[in-house]
Amino acid sequence: MDIKNTDLVFKYKQMSDFDLTHIFDCGQCFRFNKNPDGSYTGVAHGRALTVFQNGDGIVLCDTPEKDLKNIWLDFFDLDRDYSYIKSILSADPVMADAIRFGSGIRILNQDLWESIISFIISASNNIPRIKGIIERLSENFGKKIEYMGKTYYSFPTPKELEGVTVEDLSVIRAGYRDKYIVDAVTKFNSGILSADYINSLSTPDAKKALMSIKGVGNKVADCILLFGMNRADSFPVDVWIKRIMEFCYFDGKEQSIKTISEFAAKKFGNFGGYAQQYLFFYARENRIGTE
Repeated sequence: MDIKNTDLVFKYKQMSDFDLTHIFDCGQCFRFNKNPDGSYTGVAHGRALTVFQNGDGIVLCDTPEKDLKNIWLDFFDLDRDYSYIKSILSADPVMADAIRFGSGIRILNQDLWESIISFIISASNNIPRIKGIIERLSENFGKKIEYMGKTYYSFPTPKELEGVTVEDLSVIRAGYRDKYIVDAVTKFNSGILSADYINSLSTPDAKKALMSIKGVGNKVADCILLFGMNRADSFPVDVWIKRIMEFCYFDGKEQSIKTISEFAAKKFGNFGGYAQQYLFFYARENRIGTE
């Protein structure tokens, strides 16, 4: 992709800790897709963006500088020193291998409400279908965004979904998850829950609050905590994490999710979320533990 006058070129000193493929293909985000030229286009925080890497810089296409400062620096977690996190986790040889493989991963700072609904949709689902459901939800209930000659849609807010019914949601083809979305919408619009309230809680209490929403179980709650609240002490355990943890730390012996979670909390502590992302990407891409 050629750099145009309208592109914002951001020189970044930690390019060894930044790789768009690692960031967008590690299971944390469902609204960005790879283009044939290697760039990614998606929507976050009510803005559409095409982004690509160019040498030692990050190029944000047709984006005002104020959005870099107010949205994208935080979204890509660019103020955090990942080299320090990697140095701590790499003391463990398994983590050292996982970090080398996914060295450019960064945990995105996503909207809490969008994370709640997205990870409700993600339960027992595959990524292409998750993306399709989320796009249909946005197209039918979100706001139009005109960007670089194309139309995109913002993720609908609780207010924009107020009064929505299971029947209304049939258009997004989410199946049984419709009723969970309705429950989340109802709880947020009634004031039972709010982003401010959940963010004010400790991680254990925030998890309990999230699990009061129908369809939010242990793993989904941990995903929301990590990706929608930046609670890096959360360690979501899905099938890939379970496999790699059993394979690498328990001599291949099957363990309960509770055992794995307790082991991760003790081993990784406040860096658990970062460890989870490196391990997830490493395990899934190399199909570790599937033989």
